[in-house]
Amino acid sequence: MLKSFALVGLGGALGSMARYGIAKIFVDVTSAYPLATGITNVIGCFLIGLLVGFAERNEWLQGNLLLLLSTGFCGGFTTFSAFALENSYLIQQKLLTTTILYSLGSLIFGILACLWGLSLTR
Repeated sequence: MLKSFALVGLGGALGSMARYGIAKIFVDVTSAYPLATGITNVIGCFLIGLLVGFAERNEWLQGNLLLLLSTGFCGGFTTFSAFALENSYLIQQKLLTTTILYSLGSLIFGILACLWGLSLTR
């Protein structure tokens, strides 16, 4: 169990550093759209899709390595990737109503919770 936490922590640290690196690359880009976050989210979704897809077909990528790369790295890079993967599973199971409720609920309540947190600090 401790090994799993260490793997997730290591992967998370690497993912966070990669996210920071992308943000630094786009620091000079002035735009109303948060380009670095958008790019990070799309890359993270692509990576977690590749990792889980390969893991389903290759034993060598399962277990600790998948934990390090998907939960750890992708989780540290962007939690949006986990959100996208969960929605992908719901769609594959043809649970479209659940997918819509989960997506809208996460978006709406996530933004409201963030606004609430911000308002508590002002």
